[in-house]
Amino acid sequence: MSEVTQYSVRDGVAVISMNNPPINGLSNALRAAIMENLEKADKDAAVKAVVLIGAAKAFSGGADIREFNSPRIKPDLPDVNDRQDAMTKPLVAAIGGFALGGGLELALACHYRVAAPKALLGLPEVKLGILPGSGGTQRLPRVVPMVEAVQMMTTGNPIPAEKAKSLGLVDEVAQGDLLDFSLNFVKTKIGKPLPRIRDRSVKLDDPKTFFAQAREQVAKASRGYPAPLEIVGCAEAAATLPFDEGRKVERAAFARLVETTESKSLRHAFFAERQTSKIPDVPDDTPVREVKKAAVLGAGTMGGGIAMNFANAGIPVTLIDMSQAAVDKGLGIIRKNYAATVSKGRLKQEDMDKRMALIKPSTELPSDADIYVEAVFERMDVKQDVFRKLDAIAKPGAILATNTSTLDVDQIAAVTRRPQDVIGTHFFSPANVMRLLEVVRGKQTDKSVLATTMKLGKALKKVPVVSGVCDGFIGNRMLEKYGQQSLFLLDEGASPQQVDAALAKFGMAMGPFTMYDMAGNDIGWEVRKRRYRERPDFVYSKIADRVCEQGRFGQKTGKGFYKYEAGNRKPIPDPDVEKIISSYRNEIGIKPRTISDEEIVQRLIYALVNEGAHILEEGIALRASDIDMVYLTGYGFPPYRGGPMFYADTVGLARVLSSLEGFQKGYQGQAWKPAPLLVKLAKEGRRFNG
Repeated sequence: MSEVTQYSVRDGVAVISMNNPPINGLSNALRAAIMENLEKADKDAAVKAVVLIGAAKAFSGGADIREFNSPRIKPDLPDVNDRQDAMTKPLVAAIGGFALGGGLELALACHYRVAAPKALLGLPEVKLGILPGSGGTQRLPRVVPMVEAVQMMTTGNPIPAEKAKSLGLVDEVAQGDLLDFSLNFVKTKIGKPLPRIRDRSVKLDDPKTFFAQAREQVAKASRGYPAPLEIVGCAEAAATLPFDEGRKVERAAFARLVETTESKSLRHAFFAERQTSKIPDVPDDTPVREVKKAAVLGAGTMGGGIAMNFANAGIPVTLIDMSQAAVDKGLGIIRKNYAATVSKGRLKQEDMDKRMALIKPSTELPSDADIYVEAVFERMDVKQDVFRKLDAIAKPGAILATNTSTLDVDQIAAVTRRPQDVIGTHFFSPANVMRLLEVVRGKQTDKSVLATTMKLGKALKKVPVVSGVCDGFIGNRMLEKYGQQSLFLLDEGASPQQVDAALAKFGMAMGPFTMYDMAGNDIGWEVRKRRYRERPDFVYSKIADRVCEQGRFGQKTGKGFYKYEAGNRKPIPDPDVEKIISSYRNEIGIKPRTISDEEIVQRLIYALVNEGAHILEEGIALRASDIDMVYLTGYGFPPYRGGPMFYADTVGLARVLSSLEGFQKGYQGQAWKPAPLLVKLAKEGRRFNG
């Protein structure tokens, strides 16, 4: 029999073991092997019952997503499910680890389900912009209450074995060895009528009212995503149509969703995240250094958040600042952050205590750390001073990392005698929450240091993305162009609230002016002052400077591009800002014009795309999908648009280029010189992403 399954008979029970590491993905070979084994067991007179089991870590993680982009090969999963329904002997799914997506659909087509105590069961297809396409939307509501089925399918979140049993999804939670328990369980079912889920009916008193309410709630929670509403439609078919009719509704909806831009974007992001750790000249077997102890320099907001990451991963960390008061303040904020998570029920008190115990406050630099992460003030002389001290004290082989967001990592490394051990680790604020970690590779950074930092990033539950050295790296370098255009739009006639509303409607987590106020307008002001000295050719609107000159630094001062009421972060349009903008327009002699939301979105998003093309061409980013991951995980770019570079691919690069050429003829047109790579790909009818 095929090596993706093993077949054996134990005491009259056929055991079909799936063996397709790492997650028993339901590839064509595995589907065919399961089908063949089911037929063999059904025909063998000596076999009285069948157990279908996976590995301890995974019953099955579901379909191979790559197959969605190519024609399906028979047998497809619905064919396997039909064969399961046709079985004449009791068939039990023995679920260890997890049964997700097609894996749970496979289990739902068995007569019974037994799960290991720590097993997870779920239908996460919605997270890829699709829906369960092999009877999941029809079978699940026939075994669990409809409200739970809709919740599971529209959120994609799995449930644990005990909850699955209480809902009726699982018949038994196994005690002891899963296979032994399942063998004993299925023997008690021999000779009894075979319960097929497809033969059950959905229990729902008033389907019309239920689905009207479900649609309303799901529409509100899933703006921009078509799949959740399609799932509700399929669930309604399960409640109101015969099983086979409902399955036709499901298949048609699945076929529609697979072709949507939203699903293609989410699938792109799924694969892009797995690509970020592949570095062409750093093979998988590159030796990595041990990271058993960490030290974070700077106990401010950023340093405290970084220290929490280490503690969350179980790595002891020393949190260092110049004064005891600063260290105590930083530790207090960390304690408060953890306590808030405990109060929300997302962390146990004993886990908080364990994590706090891993964070050691100090005013002295330890000499035994395996990695030092510097998170001091964003100024070259300050950072170089810290690295001279680290160079003098750190043990040989320790990694010296800087959490700079824009500064030259090579200049920082140059003040040490070990530039090969220096790397940039740009965490994003709040560092204990945001998933992105830009890993900045210096000219002399050793491959083992890069490999270790990438591995550490994953241990800290981050998405590490490699960047070369340049001003602003990937994310902030692109953001500067986005910011430049947002201010030019104010010059020309837009208001901060119009720009923010247009970007929010596009799907960004927040518009640029809300973002500046949240981050602190003084931070951008510092960067611009540096730019005026270093790159006088880089043109800015002076509106942001005028706002800062009046002490309007954003939420922290209660006034920025908006005003804020005490204790409330909701931005309120401020007539004083209108006066600042109007006065600046008069100063530069601009008569305001009406600007469409479409133009606002194009100028801001295409500014990102054009700079992204420069970054790609210069080799600062390894691939377009890495740039997309930076924006999806660090800058609030809508996942259903796949990131700026993928979004440009979906629009068509020729159309993007044409828009840029139009903008070149408008206000501050010199800012719109198209990147040569964008021009080349557009002319050749190609894409950034493959």
